[in-house]
Amino acid sequence: MTRSALLIVDVQESFRQRPIWAHASRPDIVGRVARLVDAARARGDMVVWVLHAEPGTGTVFDPERGHVRLIDGLSPAAGEPTLVKTAHNAFTTTNLQRLLTVAGVTDLTVCGIRTEQCVETTTRLGFDLGYRMTFVTDATVTFPTPHRDLPADATLAEILADPRTLPAEEMTARTEYALAGRFATIRTVAELTADEAGRPTGTVPVDARG
Repeated sequence: MTRSALLIVDVQESFRQRPIWAHASRPDIVGRVARLVDAARARGDMVVWVLHAEPGTGTVFDPERGHVRLIDGLSPAAGEPTLVKTAHNAFTTTNLQRLLTVAGVTDLTVCGIRTEQCVETTTRLGFDLGYRMTFVTDATVTFPTPHRDLPADATLAEILADPRTLPAEEMTARTEYALAGRFATIRTVAELTADEAGRPTGTVPVDARG
């Protein structure tokens, strides 16, 4: 029997505290995720929320700063777990796999922030753990990404002015190329929230699992 779960990764206030949020690929992420959540609940799917924390760092990801919380407009329903991770993927430092195993989940749909970091890394590991993964690209967010040789303390203006900076849309496209047909099926919010009674929502092509 197939049971599906929706995993929302790091859609948290921490990111909105950074100046680069003004250049987010999808600043309307809350509405997009909310649509996925409503559809998942209507289908009876499991919904799991994940937050990222970096305790003791003093950054916007330090729980002491008060930003490690869901962005306003999103909230778990009764019984929906909220996990806090300290790694890029949602499995390694949480009990996510145990929760999914106990619930009998076989198909996992992933969305959140950032496209090519925590969301992609979670998708890759989930596939390796045996889950059929769905990656909802248009319910993920990323940002212009600086070249590896740009100093770590470069300002936002310097990042945006550097011709080597990878635009958010190009980073998104590269992530899809890396995942599709290998680690996940790429789907859209519209596809997953349409009336698709009786149609599977988390399948991976046979050739992607071999």
